[in-house]
Amino acid sequence: MSGRLPLILGIVVLILGIAAYSSTFTVHQTQQAIVLQFGKPVRTVEQPGLHFKLPFVQDVAYVDKRILSVDPPAQTIVLRGNLRLVVDAFVRYRVTNPLRFIQAVQTESGLEGRLAPIVNDSVRGVLGDVSLADVLSTRRGQLMEQIRTQVNKQVQDATTDFGIVIVDLRIGRADLAPEVSESVYERMRAERQRDAADFRAQGEEIRQTIKGQADREATVIRAEATKQSSIARGEGDAERTRILNEAYGKDPSFFQFYRTMQAYRDSVDPGNSYLVLTTNGEFFSYFQNADGVPPLDEMPAAPTGGGTGGSTGGSGSMGTTTGSQN
Repeated sequence: MSGRLPLILGIVVLILGIAAYSSTFTVHQTQQAIVLQFGKPVRTVEQPGLHFKLPFVQDVAYVDKRILSVDPPAQTIVLRGNLRLVVDAFVRYRVTNPLRFIQAVQTESGLEGRLAPIVNDSVRGVLGDVSLADVLSTRRGQLMEQIRTQVNKQVQDATTDFGIVIVDLRIGRADLAPEVSESVYERMRAERQRDAADFRAQGEEIRQTIKGQADREATVIRAEATKQSSIARGEGDAERTRILNEAYGKDPSFFQFYRTMQAYRDSVDPGNSYLVLTTNGEFFSYFQNADGVPPLDEMPAAPTGGGTGGSTGGSGSMGTTTGSQN
């Protein structure tokens, strides 16, 4: 009997050790624990550390409380305009109700099998009503937010509550199907060229409008300047005529002589012309007396033209045919 006592004590210690080991469990800081009794959830443990449970009767299931991901397989979606687009989306979620999570899907792999179809259906439903330009433009963020809202609504529905919340949903890849890529690129290129032509036409229209306004303003400015210059020229001519009339009234003989000398100067350019005239005419009346100047009372009126009759040609000095002294 004394020889069996150590054996019995050893078995008891072993059983107690196994029982003690089975009655404790450790929760990591990144985990949440669900205590199960005969497969049914009993309580939830969210605090990290050492915890106790009934040995051999209760079991523990761990749920990660970090942000997790589900990457559904890529799918082909028909966009507006019958364009086929290969879309690969991924989801980021967090477990907010571990008890409901265990009851609904039990494991992360179980959630992935049920969440992937929901994500694909939402992606197909939202992108099926938009064009390729919307998917490739800045509106893409709004589309992803719309998909995330729909997925969140389904996974939190009373009948399909998974105990999770969708943190983020992104479209990682969106490529055209190979058989339609080339035709789509050609159509997009044609659309961009048409838009560029429209922009150029609008710019040309604006240019013509601005040019027309500038031409009208320039015409008005030139007309006003011409008007002002004509007024100034007329006033100057009037003043000139007034001064000449005053001068003529003071000394008519000298004025007549002065105007005749101007007529001689303006009629013949000795640098490039000949003028053949007789001095017996009225125009050269100042050459008809011996002193070279006729009496003042016999001076003829100054001509208004540039000379009378004659011929021009070649280059040289003025010559006269006359019977008087030159």
